[in-house]
Amino acid sequence: MHDHEWLPLIPIVRGEGPWLVSADGARYFDGVSSWWVNLFGHAHPRISAAVAQQAHTLEHVILAGFTHPPAVDLAERLVELVGAPLTRVFYADSGSAAIEVALKMSFHYWRNVGLPRKQRFIVLEGAYHGETLGALSMTQVPLYRETYGALLLDPIVAPAPTGAFGVIDAGASQAAAAALGALLETHAESVAAVLLEPLVQCAAGMRMHDPAYLAQVRSLCDRYNVHLIADEIAVGFARTGTMFAHQQAGVMPDFLCVGKGLTGGYLPLSCVLTGEAVYAAFYDEYRTLKAFLHSHSYTGNPLACAAALASLDVFASEPVLARNAELGLVLDTALAALADHPHVRGIRRTGMIAAFDLVDAHGAPYAWQERRGLRVYQHALTEGALLRPLGNTVYFMPPYVASAEELRWLVAVAARGVERAVT
Repeated sequence: MHDHEWLPLIPIVRGEGPWLVSADGARYFDGVSSWWVNLFGHAHPRISAAVAQQAHTLEHVILAGFTHPPAVDLAERLVELVGAPLTRVFYADSGSAAIEVALKMSFHYWRNVGLPRKQRFIVLEGAYHGETLGALSMTQVPLYRETYGALLLDPIVAPAPTGAFGVIDAGASQAAAAALGALLETHAESVAAVLLEPLVQCAAGMRMHDPAYLAQVRSLCDRYNVHLIADEIAVGFARTGTMFAHQQAGVMPDFLCVGKGLTGGYLPLSCVLTGEAVYAAFYDEYRTLKAFLHSHSYTGNPLACAAALASLDVFASEPVLARNAELGLVLDTALAALADHPHVRGIRRTGMIAAFDLVDAHGAPYAWQERRGLRVYQHALTEGALLRPLGNTVYFMPPYVASAEELRWLVAVAARGVERAVT
């Protein structure tokens, strides 16, 4: 069987809110927010109008020696949203590029302040941070990493702070924090930063952890003079129930990476926020090679910044977090119907991310080669839903404009997909 016979490409010609419309008129509910980027639905009038207006004004200009209002306005809005001490914004385009920037900036900072031995990174088991070589080096998902192993850096891997089947587990968080402390005790002199996704390790299978773990990591980084890099590319912008995931732990990272939903799902844009100490370490009037020499041609693109500003305007003018909290409870109630299913384990939710795992008759995960999640994907398409499981993990990450009725229906579609997957 050829791939195209069982995974046909579906040509999408337009979007309407949380729905995608194909060339033959079929409608598909975007249950994964088009790889977690879409916040307020497709072709959102406010964001579309902002991008169109910007396109008639200024489409792009070099951001070296020049600037423009959307880039300045967005940086100011982000700094206001995130809060002190993160007062500086560095623009990139993809999420992977933001990770590359944060890694290079952390490494280069320590070099500039006279600690050049600090050049390694600690990441979590199951980590996913992107596909470019630096970001892929930090990724611990063998499917993505193994082919390119010879090209990659070698990070130190700390245990993941999550329970069986990715559920929040306070004991696992405590054990993981203790293990991280032991690693830092041994390696701190050579470690530049700890890099993690706060609250949810998304591509690892929507593995969730307690905010208390993040607070312990912050404390350990302070104790051992190591940076904390928060990868909020997938979990930022209200996806976990707060505007940014780290806010639930009451801590601040040294570097905050955001992307994906930053533009509401319209255009590639990412950025790294950091503080004055890092900024000052690179400030260079005299060509001493302290400067951070990293640039992208489309850095701070005005169209993307306009989309991001319009998306932030939606947050400012609508009760997004309150509405998401209600939709999260709808997901809880709908998923409760699967709690006793013999082939379902680990029902879990953090904000607008919900998931469960498929297991065999003995309660063990299926071998990935069985492609059970693929059967859920195929079934969902027959009912008009886009669900794209991660291996055996079926997850829901819908746009924030979904209705309660649509979410109940989406979970029911997934439940019917489970029956197809396990028979």
